[in-house]
Amino acid sequence: MNRKQAEERARELRAEIGRHAHLYHVLDAPAISDEVYDRLFGELRDLENSYPELITDDSPTQRVGGEPLAAFETVEHSAPMLSLDSGAELAAVERFDQRLRKALGEDAAIRYVVEPKLDGASVELIYRDGLLAGAATRGDGRRGEAILENVRTIPAVPLRLRTDERPAPALLALRGEVIMQIDAFERANERLLEQGKVPYSNPRNAAAGALRQLDPRLTARRPLDIYVYDILAAEGVAEGTEPASQWQVLEALRAWGLRVNDLPKRVDSVAAIAEYHQRMMDARDDIGYEIDGVVIKLDDLNARERLGSTSHHPRWAFAFKFPPRKEITRVLEIVASVGRTGVVTPVAMMRPVEIGGVTVSRATLHNREEVERKDIRKGDRVRVQRAGDVIPQVVERIPEKGKRRQKRFRMPARCPSCRTPLVERGPFTVCPNGLECPAQLAGRLIHLGSRHALDIEGLGDETAKLLVQKELVRHLPDLFELRAEQLLELDGFGEISANALVEGIRKASDAELDRFLYGLGIPEVGRTVARDLARHFRSLEAIRGAGEEALQEVPGIGPKMAEAIAGFFREPGNAEILDQLLDGRITVIVPEAPATTGSALAGLKLVLTGGLERLSRDQAKELLESHGAQVVGSVSKKTDYVVAGSDPGSKYDKALELGVEILDEDGLFQLLAGRGVEL
Repeated sequence: MNRKQAEERARELRAEIGRHAHLYHVLDAPAISDEVYDRLFGELRDLENSYPELITDDSPTQRVGGEPLAAFETVEHSAPMLSLDSGAELAAVERFDQRLRKALGEDAAIRYVVEPKLDGASVELIYRDGLLAGAATRGDGRRGEAILENVRTIPAVPLRLRTDERPAPALLALRGEVIMQIDAFERANERLLEQGKVPYSNPRNAAAGALRQLDPRLTARRPLDIYVYDILAAEGVAEGTEPASQWQVLEALRAWGLRVNDLPKRVDSVAAIAEYHQRMMDARDDIGYEIDGVVIKLDDLNARERLGSTSHHPRWAFAFKFPPRKEITRVLEIVASVGRTGVVTPVAMMRPVEIGGVTVSRATLHNREEVERKDIRKGDRVRVQRAGDVIPQVVERIPEKGKRRQKRFRMPARCPSCRTPLVERGPFTVCPNGLECPAQLAGRLIHLGSRHALDIEGLGDETAKLLVQKELVRHLPDLFELRAEQLLELDGFGEISANALVEGIRKASDAELDRFLYGLGIPEVGRTVARDLARHFRSLEAIRGAGEEALQEVPGIGPKMAEAIAGFFREPGNAEILDQLLDGRITVIVPEAPATTGSALAGLKLVLTGGLERLSRDQAKELLESHGAQVVGSVSKKTDYVVAGSDPGSKYDKALELGVEILDEDGLFQLLAGRGVEL
């Protein structure tokens, strides 16, 4: 292929990849498989590698920016990004409606567009001749920080507008909200907690923090999304294409390939606004992203011009807020709660308070260091929120002048469940008594019966706690000795439910090795490690007898993990319980060894870190190993590649320190293609 042919093909590929990215990230309607998309992307990258002069600013390969910035530049907005007048009472909406009708004339036909009020980070996007040329935070509403390189990393932000349906103005300044979906937020927090790091407080702060990373590569690892909802300014608008209403603005934004929320509605009365507000509030927990109210906008753009704005807010819009999910209450007591892994968590028992329609009377304080940092004590007045609108947590203490406070909280010296002396591991306090601890036993029963372990139908949280409380299960093996007549003595059990649980336990007694290992709740052993142990050793006895060196031969298991696994099996109480389980109660099944596809990657040692988009971590690991690669859990000088997805953490930093080559997901697919691995 000569240069002219390469230029033409690159142009075709950019258009095709852009179209499919729009279908996938904006419309949620992919038209091709990930494998086909990856091949198109790989072909474009290869062309650009061969002819670097063909690289354009809107090329899909240029999503991630360059080197870290020393600081953000302050820029003026194309038009003021004003706040909204707001209120949480219907009476305030009625006054807003009356003001507009009085200003526009009692006979004016007023129509509104109502939409969810997104709780994210407001940004300005600037397109020049259809190409993304600028982006800025809201800042003070007049000026913000230039964050173009960071915004370029958000998949739902088009680098070039689509103009096949509607021509774009020569200059177009847009307003949108960068958010983090709640599922993505919770996964990111789980990874942070696993790494011993402080989790994000809420999705809005996580999104705002990601946008203000001086290194765009860090922003690229955060799972950010965006909804665009307004035109701030436009120049060079084609005749006959200027929108006359907010509804037409939304239609134009969609035509240009921008991600637009699908929940707005046109209404013409306060009663209809109230109905929409209630519907959004009822659906709030199911939408998948944070909203904190409803925005009401006058639909007619000419009428908006007549109304104008104050220095603070437009007169033609109003935010009808939801009741706050943060409430103030008082700590009645701080108790220590024991989880299934033995971690003892301080929990604030509070005067019941309603937050977003849910009555909250207890909230986590995370660990002893967090209690000390926030200095929360019994009797304190505190502000509580539902983190991610789900998990209650104490946000802060509210000082009370002149009030004498009680003594600082101290973690107990002994486990509140089994009285075993507690030990400290970093910021965490732990009961080392394992399966002999009733609280841990109840947690382990719940875990053992979970979907990815033995999948015991009917063994939920309340049932497991009840079985331990009533001493029907004093040790884990007792679960497999339960009889229906014993269960009939418990509250909530009838003949049908008792027989169903016993039958569920019977079916689960034939357990695949990896599911059984995962269900035991061995420290450091999640689903992937359990599967790797089962594949490597091929029997439970071999795993139980393996020393730390032998365990480290399993790809992905490092010294710390090996020590934890070996220590679990060496502990006499655990060994006794395992012996009892295997003595006629549990039959462990070893699945057939997976087939090896080839040896194209033989000799390569890779580390996977962070979240991948086109493959799950399990799928990527299985794919690599099936072609002969060794996937390990820690980075060393012997590591050939580190594959870094979103939010990779310390392994990424270690790779940089050691000079190990880092691949993103696209780079991984290029490596596979270069080695002849067909996807």
